Amino acid sequence: MSDKTADSNSLKSKQHFEILDGLRGLAAIVVVIFHFMEIAIADYNNNPISHGFLAVDFFFCLSGFVITYAYDNRVANLGFIPFIKLRLIRLQPLVLIGAVLGLLTFLFDPYSNLYAVYGFGQTALFFVTSLFLIPYPAMSERFFNLFSLNAPIWSLFWEYIANIVYALILFKAAKRVLIVLVVLAAVGICYVSSHSGNLAGGWGGPNFFDGLARISFSFLMGMLIYRSNWIIKNKLGLLGMSVLLLIAFLMPYNDHWNWLIEPILVIFYLPLLVSLGAGASLAGKHQKINTLSGDISYPLYMTHYPFVWVFLTYTATVKPSIAQLSWVIPISVILLISLAYLVFKFLDFPIRRYLTAKLKAGISRQH
Repeated sequence: MSDKTADSNSLKSKQHFEILDGLRGLAAIVVVIFHFMEIAIADYNNNPISHGFLAVDFFFCLSGFVITYAYDNRVANLGFIPFIKLRLIRLQPLVLIGAVLGLLTFLFDPYSNLYAVYGFGQTALFFVTSLFLIPYPAMSERFFNLFSLNAPIWSLFWEYIANIVYALILFKAAKRVLIVLVVLAAVGICYVSSHSGNLAGGWGGPNFFDGLARISFSFLMGMLIYRSNWIIKNKLGLLGMSVLLLIAFLMPYNDHWNWLIEPILVIFYLPLLVSLGAGASLAGKHQKINTLSGDISYPLYMTHYPFVWVFLTYTATVKPSIAQLSWVIPISVILLISLAYLVFKFLDFPIRRYLTAKLKAGISRQH
């Protein structure tokens, strides 16, 4: 698709891309359920949603697609600093909110008193590193996770890296260069999977650079999908696309073949879903649920894990039965979705709207 064609079709494309927002919300819900389930059922072979972590790779691919769509024709004139400011406005408020929630649950966890172990200085350091996305694997009780107050920030760390590289280099990379990079990144994904046995890494310890492999392939692939106009028109709609997306996450885990299954899903299946989702039409009756799903997707992703840490200490202390967990987990997921909506409506969206208006006013005065 030429730049001119992309500009002339932008409004139509936005309409078609709406389903991608709805799918992002579904993927966020899957991530929440997965994080509860991996604590409740440690053996992935017995976990019915054992590939739920691949939702992150779906997010990365969506990000590459959407960033390319939104900024390829703008970033050169916009400039690097304004671009970064726009991305900070979009992403950073929820990083702050997630860090605050992480601090509160750390201090007031009813099943644990980690503050007594680490004291004020270390606790303050946990908060600052979470707020500024500085890797700090210091908490053994939380598996030396890089961002122990709010674990999913590891993916935001790599998202920021990808955004910076995009604004400096990738936006002007020729398509043939992008293809070469995608192929090399696919090789990286295969190496990580064969070496680690899965693609669940990136969050800490020896698997930190697995996150680089995951963002590299999926973000670049999302860019290539948009630039190549690999948008497959279809009539699957929101429900059909949701079913196809769930298939990836509900795929049974197999220790023997997992090293092969996950790269196939990441390299081929998830990008195919982005292509199909971009080309699917949204029925009017699904407009509200699709919009709601998109609205809560990022807030849900960024606010749920502080409570998962509490769930971890709850299971270790109370040792609930599977029967108890069968209602604790669903109720927790519903409450977290509700919290995400409130955070979006009363914090995230108003903050972003205010900061965006201030930034646009500043840019207008400069010109």
